[in-house]
Amino acid sequence: MLAPSYLPESKHKLLTELTEGLESNALSWLSGYFAGVAQGKQAARSVAPAVSAVTSAATAAQQLTIVYGSQTGNAKRIAESLAERTSALGLQTRLIRADRYATRELKDETLLYIVMSTQGEGDPPDDSISFVEFLTSRRAPKLPQLKYAVLGLGDSSYPLFCGIAQNLDARLAELGAHRLHDLGTADLDIETIALPWQEATIALAQKALKQTDAPTATITPLHPKAAKVSREQPFLAELLLNQPVTGRDSEKDVRHLEISLEGSQLSYQPGDALGVWPTQSTVLVSQVIETLKLDENEVVEINKVSHSLKKWLTHHRELTQLTKPFLVAHADLANSAALKALLQPEAIDTLKDFLSTHQLLDVLKAYPAPWTAQGLTKSLRPLTPRMYSIASSPAAVDAEVHLTLANVVYEHKGEKRFGVASNFLSELAEGDKLPVFIEENPRFRLPSDSSRDVIMIGPGTGIAPFRAFVQERSAIGANGRNWLFFGNPHFSSDFLYQTEWQRALSDGDLHKLDVAFSRDQAEKIYVQHKLLERAAELYEWIQGGAHIYVCGDATRMAKDVHQALLRIAQNEGGLDESQAKQWLDDLAAQGRYARDVY
Repeated sequence: MLAPSYLPESKHKLLTELTEGLESNALSWLSGYFAGVAQGKQAARSVAPAVSAVTSAATAAQQLTIVYGSQTGNAKRIAESLAERTSALGLQTRLIRADRYATRELKDETLLYIVMSTQGEGDPPDDSISFVEFLTSRRAPKLPQLKYAVLGLGDSSYPLFCGIAQNLDARLAELGAHRLHDLGTADLDIETIALPWQEATIALAQKALKQTDAPTATITPLHPKAAKVSREQPFLAELLLNQPVTGRDSEKDVRHLEISLEGSQLSYQPGDALGVWPTQSTVLVSQVIETLKLDENEVVEINKVSHSLKKWLTHHRELTQLTKPFLVAHADLANSAALKALLQPEAIDTLKDFLSTHQLLDVLKAYPAPWTAQGLTKSLRPLTPRMYSIASSPAAVDAEVHLTLANVVYEHKGEKRFGVASNFLSELAEGDKLPVFIEENPRFRLPSDSSRDVIMIGPGTGIAPFRAFVQERSAIGANGRNWLFFGNPHFSSDFLYQTEWQRALSDGDLHKLDVAFSRDQAEKIYVQHKLLERAAELYEWIQGGAHIYVCGDATRMAKDVHQALLRIAQNEGGLDESQAKQWLDDLAAQGRYARDVY
């Protein structure tokens, strides 16, 4: 029998091999199974569009709506996984990004799951600002018919851990909605919380939508595929170059790294990030163990996994970022009145400062506590990969990926302190190997129309993705203009990739370059000041269709740049405060104002 045109010959052979010699009842079962697979795939496709059609009240009563808000892609990944699983079980599922959700539909929803990350100090991700503002405003409707569950993604080294998710969970209850499942708050080791939350909420969705007979058939592939590189299965890549890009008299140590992806089958686009699994410093591991007078060879079992204490701390536990949950546990064990006072709600500003200026070792030394190897390992947060904005375009560097790395190193009471990943990477020599994977960032992409102008704002190592952008635009012959704003302390020592930008200007790959070196004059000048200086021309570019990109520090720079853009809209566009905000929100909704901030 010839394979039909829509069935590849290779798949037809597999199908023939699978069905050969089967009895009629087995063939009937397979027929039903494949029909179920087809239905599931169709349902999965139905959740993909970012723009939602208007949902009727009757439809809303029979479906699960999953709304996600994501800054770096993690919440999107979890939400997509949840939608795929519920769709495969035959549940009518709608997946939609928060900024594409028609808030007028909320009053008709009966089952709503929200997966949302917290950005910076308790802020919503960029794609969720309008959704959060609506839900927390007086315009939000009463929701007595709604059942809901919220999963938050955050970082417990910030005091307002999963702050947005906590606010949404409480607000929905305040509006009369029924909490179907407890709030999930996932730390950087996301799956630890996200997977059990998914399992529970999927079962609850089946009950809520009155589905009792879910498809359960599975099939084992005849020819299993090779494992794909992922966060859980990284590729061991070779370091090709580790080169300083700051001068000798700079107060910063910034490196340019070039890494080979040869043989990895990995691909990326400008705007994506490289995930790196770091290894803790052996010196730091020894200091922690010695301070607590523990045995590095003691075997510790956590969740049926056993390692020596030294291996746990070297490869599997966070040691350089202090978290609030650990501080709570340590304060109790040390019976420290000072630490307990620091953890009170009224001391939140002091706690923020403490978490940002102290590491684990500092706390262990200042507030002694009788930790056991088992107790310490269980209380520390699992070590997670670090994400770095990619500083290259594959169109320019082939099977390589480049990074711009700030090596975080300083002294605390005469002792060296550092960031785990930056220390790990900065000490690698050419030829050394490092475990990596690609983290896609679809919200930080160059415009598909290469004739569009591009405005790039990236002080410090925030310059990284814009090096990739300019390389890509040059390689594809884009005829849109490129305008770069860059800032750092000093021109002579901190002008990252200076010769590359000068060459790009000369070659016509970069059309405008504005720089702000904050410490080269008495009055500090930052990129937001340069934006305001160029306000008229900048507004003209934006109104002409330019895309704006911001990369770098979320807590100060990104907020200052945001405020500068609002002022430009008011001063150059004659908009009032509310209109300027709407103008910028509209640009974000169109994908013309994108931020990669951390």
